[in-house]
Amino acid sequence: QVKLVESGGGLVQAGGSLRLSCAASGNINSVNVMGWHRQAPGKERELVAAIANVGSTTYANSVKGRFTISRDNAKNTVYLQMNSLKSEDTAIYYCNVKSKVRVTWYDYWGQGTQVTVSS
Repeated sequence: QVKLVESGGGLVQAGGSLRLSCAASGNINSVNVMGWHRQAPGKERELVAAIANVGSTTYANSVKGRFTISRDNAKNTVYLQMNSLKSEDTAIYYCNVKSKVRVTWYDYWGQGTQVTVSS
């Protein structure tokens, strides 16, 4: 069983910054991808950023240059530094871990943390 605990959401003014954290515990294979998705009201959940255990990263075009994802493998924790926040970044942010066991990928999700950017 894998448990994800998120923290760091909140209310911030446009142009401000927030840092999200997600600590993972449980049976996570060494081959994994940790990431953040978000879902705004009336919209589908979308990938924001992800980082593999080897360090490679991917970002949504809308956050490139403003958000930075990082991880601490010793702590099984992933971070999302969000700068220059815009009102359109307002959403519930979900931590996601994909863990590979043999040829199968398993998905785990956090409970979500609200990020609200006021204009």
